[in-house]
Amino acid sequence: MIVINGFVALIGRILLSALFILAGFGKVGDISSFAGYMTSLGLPASLAWPAAIFEIVAGFAILFGIFTRLFALLLAGFCIVTALTAHSNFADPMQQASFLKNVALAGGFLVLFAYNGVSHSLDSLRARRREAVTQREIIVERDPVVVRETPKV
Repeated sequence: MIVINGFVALIGRILLSALFILAGFGKVGDISSFAGYMTSLGLPASLAWPAAIFEIVAGFAILFGIFTRLFALLLAGFCIVTALTAHSNFADPMQQASFLKNVALAGGFLVLFAYNGVSHSLDSLRARRREAVTQREIIVERDPVVVRETPKV
């Protein structure tokens, strides 16, 4: 069951990250339109580049499992802020759906943060290496056993 859980967590990370990687590259591809959209929301256009780059970097971090807990928490916050600033017009059914999607994504990232499902990731590789180094240090720190022969009397 543990093996299945690891693969399911990997698939979940791939699906979560794909949304942000593709959206980030889409924003970079047409940054002027995204900056105009941010201005229409009352936000400074200068946030367009940092937001797009953050989506790409955070998406790849989740995909490869690099600092997964940190980026899961950051993306949860990002999703909540985006929901509140860009999708709070509940009179529009599309905006309401986008708001709920962002809230659900935030929930998924909080679960990823809480359970740290980083199987098949660079975080787990780093943890295994750290554990191996710790085990080697424990072995080295032990006093060697010395066997002395006692003289026969």
